[in-house]
Amino acid sequence: MNFVEELKWRGMIQDIMPGAEDQLKKEMTTAYLGIDPTADSLHIGHLVGVMILKHFQACGHKPIFLVGGATGMIGDPSGKSLERNLLDEDTLRHNQEALRNQLRKMVDFDSNAPNAAEMVNNYDWMKDISFLEFIRDVGKHITVNYMMAKDSVKKRFSGEGDGMSFTEFTYQLVQGYDFLHLYQSKNCKLQLGGSDQWGNITTGTELIRRKLGEEAWGITCPLIKKSDGVKFGKTESGNVWLDPRYTSPYKFYQFWLNVSDEDAEKYIKIFTMLDKETIDKITAEHKEAPHLRLLQKSLAKEVTCMIYSEEEYTKAVEASEILFGKATTETLSKLDEETFLQVFEGVPTFEVERSKLNSGISFSSLSAEETPIFQSKGELRRLVQGGGISLNKTKVTDPEREITTENLLADKFILIQKGKKNYFIIKIV
Repeated sequence: MNFVEELKWRGMIQDIMPGAEDQLKKEMTTAYLGIDPTADSLHIGHLVGVMILKHFQACGHKPIFLVGGATGMIGDPSGKSLERNLLDEDTLRHNQEALRNQLRKMVDFDSNAPNAAEMVNNYDWMKDISFLEFIRDVGKHITVNYMMAKDSVKKRFSGEGDGMSFTEFTYQLVQGYDFLHLYQSKNCKLQLGGSDQWGNITTGTELIRRKLGEEAWGITCPLIKKSDGVKFGKTESGNVWLDPRYTSPYKFYQFWLNVSDEDAEKYIKIFTMLDKETIDKITAEHKEAPHLRLLQKSLAKEVTCMIYSEEEYTKAVEASEILFGKATTETLSKLDEETFLQVFEGVPTFEVERSKLNSGISFSSLSAEETPIFQSKGELRRLVQGGGISLNKTKVTDPEREITTENLLADKFILIQKGKKNYFIIKIV
């Protein structure tokens, strides 16, 4: 497969340096992409870069993930106005290992293939360099005029944000030195990144040219935005993480399932490995019956299986169908507490003391006296006779049936459904 052609039809190339494509056609090439290690999980904003390296490896080339332990301590001026917090080394190492474990699911790190992925941390080669060494060996090769001409720098000098510290101004030199170091130590000839990194990437290629007289290249992808112009990856509740401790597989699946038609058509090319023929077929079928949301369902399936597993994807689908009546008591009982609460977010909830259930309580007393779900036992009886009441997705035929702790979901909840759409939760405390 041709890497550049593959990325082009997927809409994943913004800038490409002359000669980069020829280099990739000539031989197996090593490329790197930087990842910020300020958390111990990736979020979906990182996924574009990960997918680029996944394609890079699939095309026979060698990917390097560079964890920016040193640069992460500085703060990149491109598009960001605040400097980052200094991480201690223990936190840095913990985050690096956590990121490696996540990336292993998507990229081959562990085989003996010559293009198996590697992870490096620029803190390892930056920590022992003195300031004097750096300005002597790196700083003298790049002029201030060259650095000032970068868009990311010019923006900050023209009143965007609170100006720029010297630390941030030198960021492009530090990132440029990363490229130089990897060129010399790993024969890394290509840097990949988002279009906001173009200035930093070109500083690296310029440093390699001026210091070594050699040629290196850069390729960037466009910054992904939603159809409404908002930056991709952020939701009202913050980041969508790839770690179930921070974002459950159900919430993760829901994120992809709920994107617009226009975004789904774009995202399925960027965030899945499906080939062009398959994507074109799904897109055509979706346009014939948009209400079936085939694009969103295919996208959500591919990404959830890739990040979590097919088993977690199946659970997320089952959980998603609960609100539409396609669930059983068995399905409900499989939900953990977090997913249960996410599925039924915003549903009226009433608390009842556990002691009331220990010796058993009638359904009518629980739902019409202990809680105001039904105005009276008479209303409850009429609805039961009409077949309109369910307890944990099982029809209630006897309003006086006994409820005990055996009926609890996740050892804490009872779900009552009145008609098709009205849900109520009783939380046992």
